[in-house]
Amino acid sequence: MSEPPEDQVLSALVDICGPDYARVARSIDTVGGRRAGFVAVPATAQAVADVLSLAAGRGLSVLPRGSGSKINWGTPREHVDVLIDTGRLSGLWSHHVEGATVEVATGTPVRALQAALALQGQRLPVDPPSRTATVGGMLAVNESGPLRYRHGTPAEYVTSVAYVDRAGEAADSDGEDGRPGLAEINGVITAASLRLEPLPAARRWAGVAVPTPLKLGQLVGVAAELEPSAIEVNLPAGGQGGALAVLFEGSEAAVVDQAERLAAEWGAGAVVTPIAPPWWGAYPFRRDDVALQLSVSAADLPATLYALGDAAGFAVPVRGSAGLGRVHAVLPGRSAPAQITTIVESVRHVLLARSGRAAIVSAPPELAPELEMAGRLDFF
Repeated sequence: MSEPPEDQVLSALVDICGPDYARVARSIDTVGGRRAGFVAVPATAQAVADVLSLAAGRGLSVLPRGSGSKINWGTPREHVDVLIDTGRLSGLWSHHVEGATVEVATGTPVRALQAALALQGQRLPVDPPSRTATVGGMLAVNESGPLRYRHGTPAEYVTSVAYVDRAGEAADSDGEDGRPGLAEINGVITAASLRLEPLPAARRWAGVAVPTPLKLGQLVGVAAELEPSAIEVNLPAGGQGGALAVLFEGSEAAVVDQAERLAAEWGAGAVVTPIAPPWWGAYPFRRDDVALQLSVSAADLPATLYALGDAAGFAVPVRGSAGLGRVHAVLPGRSAPAQITTIVESVRHVLLARSGRAAIVSAPPELAPELEMAGRLDFF
């Protein structure tokens, strides 16, 4: 008597990954609020290829998962048959200290990578706000933190990637102009070669209160002239307690001088500290919020924030790069889909004349199917 199809799939996954590394999905293995079918934890690129080949042959849907911090971002999936957990695809090799490059498996936590590189006085100049982010998860949505202002996005530090396509065929890409087309890869990235930079000797933050978005524009203009590493704004709920913080990196003497010069330019109330503000490098939204990503020029950000507040009818919490005009705004997850859509469309109308964009990157699972969520290209 033959096995039921479900048992056949599980048996095949166990053969590929090992008896302790393939199982039926549990309540924690959800995507978009729905439990997946199976979880496979391959240890090698060949095992990833075998899992994808099995899935393709049986018409099963698959999705890679690192720490799961961003698994519900973007357009929701109806169902996932096989979650490919990348936890065993971890480690770095081909680390060329002099050449400032490293090849790393994409299941490696970004924090672990940075800790290893720091021992050699190097870093990957990225700081994804997802604290548990893996290299693969970061690259999948080009997740950027405050350092994006000076150093660009993670994709800009990738020289090549190794991946397995949906049919189970291994491939690699160095894309155009030496950069891989991460947004176009349809499969599972297993490793990436990355460019590195020296670890800065010192860091200082200059901070000042921001009473209004209009004042924000003036403060950012002064900060940008001093060539900082990051310029971040935090405007909490209610429109009270807003703050602007600017990061300087380099030699001890240089960063102290730059931060104190900026504080003097800003005037009364400005401070200089070696410690980041508690909100620095963290998302302003939670899983039960609707996260709206706004991208516009820094000069047009204040007008965009006023338009967002007018459309919503309240002061919307906002956090992100005031220096780049790329921020996240928080809308209540309990709002009706029609209300959220009206707010977003109103803001898009304002952004249209300013060459800006607005995209909903995250929403509660019960709400996301009713909204126009971000597509993959919206993250790049």
